[in-house]
Amino acid sequence: MSISYNEEKRIFSLHTKNTSYQMMVDEFGHLFHLYYGPLNHGDMDYSIGKVYIPFLGNPNEVNTDRSYSLDALPQEFPTLGTGDFRNYALNIENSDFSQSCRLLFYDYKISKGKYELSKLPHIWATDDEAESLEIILKDPVSDIEVSLLYGIIHDKDAITRSVIIRNRGNNPVKIKKVMTACLDFLSGDFDVINFYGKHAMERNFERVSLDHGTYSFSSRRGASSHQYNPGVILADKDAKEDFGNCYGMLFVYSGNFLCQVEKDQINQTRLLMGLNDELFDYPLDPGEEFVAPEVIMSFSSEGLSKLSNNYHKLLLNNLCKSKLVKETRPVLVNSWEAAYFDFNADTLVNLAKEAADLGIDMVVMDDGWFGNRDDDNSSLGDWFVNEEKLGCTLNELVNRVNDLGVKFGIWIEPEMINEVSTLYEKHPDWAIKINGRDPIRSRNQLVLDFSRKEIRDYIFEKICKVIDQANIEYIKWDMNRSLDDVYSGTLTYDYVLGLYEFYERLSERYPNILIEGCSGGGGRFDAGIMYYSPQIWTSDNTDAINRTKIQYGSSFFYPIAFTGSHVSAVPNHQTGRTTSLKTRGIVAMAGTFGYEMDLSKLDDSEKQIVKDQVKTYKKYEKLIRFGDYYRLSNPFEDENAAWMFVSEDRCDVLVNLVRTYIEANMPVGFVKLKGLDKEAFYIDEESKMIYSAVALMEVGLALPVAKSEYEAYQFKLKKL
Repeated sequence: MSISYNEEKRIFSLHTKNTSYQMMVDEFGHLFHLYYGPLNHGDMDYSIGKVYIPFLGNPNEVNTDRSYSLDALPQEFPTLGTGDFRNYALNIENSDFSQSCRLLFYDYKISKGKYELSKLPHIWATDDEAESLEIILKDPVSDIEVSLLYGIIHDKDAITRSVIIRNRGNNPVKIKKVMTACLDFLSGDFDVINFYGKHAMERNFERVSLDHGTYSFSSRRGASSHQYNPGVILADKDAKEDFGNCYGMLFVYSGNFLCQVEKDQINQTRLLMGLNDELFDYPLDPGEEFVAPEVIMSFSSEGLSKLSNNYHKLLLNNLCKSKLVKETRPVLVNSWEAAYFDFNADTLVNLAKEAADLGIDMVVMDDGWFGNRDDDNSSLGDWFVNEEKLGCTLNELVNRVNDLGVKFGIWIEPEMINEVSTLYEKHPDWAIKINGRDPIRSRNQLVLDFSRKEIRDYIFEKICKVIDQANIEYIKWDMNRSLDDVYSGTLTYDYVLGLYEFYERLSERYPNILIEGCSGGGGRFDAGIMYYSPQIWTSDNTDAINRTKIQYGSSFFYPIAFTGSHVSAVPNHQTGRTTSLKTRGIVAMAGTFGYEMDLSKLDDSEKQIVKDQVKTYKKYEKLIRFGDYYRLSNPFEDENAAWMFVSEDRCDVLVNLVRTYIEANMPVGFVKLKGLDKEAFYIDEESKMIYSAVALMEVGLALPVAKSEYEAYQFKLKKL
């Protein structure tokens, strides 16, 4: 069993294949955290030591024992109003406006399989894969009941957590703050790794020393955001890719979040992940319940690479509900950088002709096909085909493309509305606004209130009417601004629930259509969207050199199989940089592959390179999307960006490297490989050189002498 309870000691033990997690209920009913780390079958109750520290509060029931304070003891789910002055997981405002909730152990339940969450994305697993634990805590004064949920996915070394708050009392209360997961450490000296960014430069790797006080990052933008991703790693100071203890938390949610890491006065560390308490104030009437989004925890004693591998396998196999998650993906060309808003049916058919000649599978019609949309200032919300602009019906266009042997996809932005639109003229109240105030514009558009079902239903009907007109096989779902004008403390949470409901309905109606998530690129690149979309546009930045950093940061939690990555034109439209077509292709083969350019502008030699790239990607697609992924360098620090894929049986290997730095008289460089069969020999399929696996991992592959800036290399190895 993965979960056990020691009745005598009141200790809960949770075990995965390589890790253990322990909690204990003490004599007063407080739930203490004991341990999270390498597999351990011993009881850790001895670690709870009590010592008198001045100015710490003592619960009333301990009488004169000044050594007992919740401010100095490791808690599983700390709340405000208990004498613990550190950051807390829960704050309840009672009907008398006091803010206090004292949770004591009430009951527990162990069950086979993985718990499910109503209306929220979550990890799923079979009864053979997982077990679940529910620990019920109660406040004896207010009758607030809190269920702490734990899902143990044994072979993936993952523990999921969620929280359900129920008002069992007779008076309404308000939830002022709820964090899903808390980890308390009695000792340790840690670094915090997070992934900051901005539009077109998302998920930059950042590692900082955790000093005294609180280190926090969050989103209050209504989406998980370009600026901070909802994942965090707490690592030992000496932890590297292949060595050291690392603790991960990943929020399965696409809205506002908060991560807090605190090192207190006596060098204890507390890590919290959950909903952002800013712009949040959720009423709970008697009989109602509130469900907090899920957090996925994982631990590795073998460094960051193993931690990432844990998350990759779990998200790929136990998160996305789409039947297409492991299906072969079409290599596509998107019309955006090829034509922007200036296109008609002939433009797209000509793009499809070029695509067919190059072996590309699909053309995607991006923004500009609906309403009177010739720029980004109008028509969002008017989801009807502009047949005058296209010069034909949508069905006629798609048939022309399909007749070339090319599939067809379409772009939508269902959550948005322009003030210059028929929809806004009819329903100006459907946009999110604060009464009596002018709304905040962004990209000259407003946001539809997706917390309201009648609005979702209307948009759903209009978009389905478009999709049903033709053989649409792909949808790019975009969101190109953040939420302002938050008019209530329930809006940000209810908006995301509405978003998920819309995704659910669209996915159920069109199970064979590949839906790619997008929010100005990577502004909603999170595990919540991955529950519905097996593919996410990683960033609007298609510059190959910038992408090495974006894709590096993304890889710490997210599988390559979900990463949308394209080859674009040069000079690059975001940075102005020029890199070779070969380099751009190698970088884009770290995800689902495609192109973002006017293919007709390629010369014959470039078209041959594209043909070869498409063939190479299709040959190695399974290895790229489902093989074990290893980071071989850090592009933020090293002279190159290097990564590799290894098949499960260790027989097939694909190594990719981009030089990001060059100077005169550079020595021969080497790239050390990982994940090979140590007893085997491998042959380079191009050079026919044979290497021992040990040599490749200890010395590495020798790199060619660099002749120009931003050169890239791809090595294909096979086990003999």
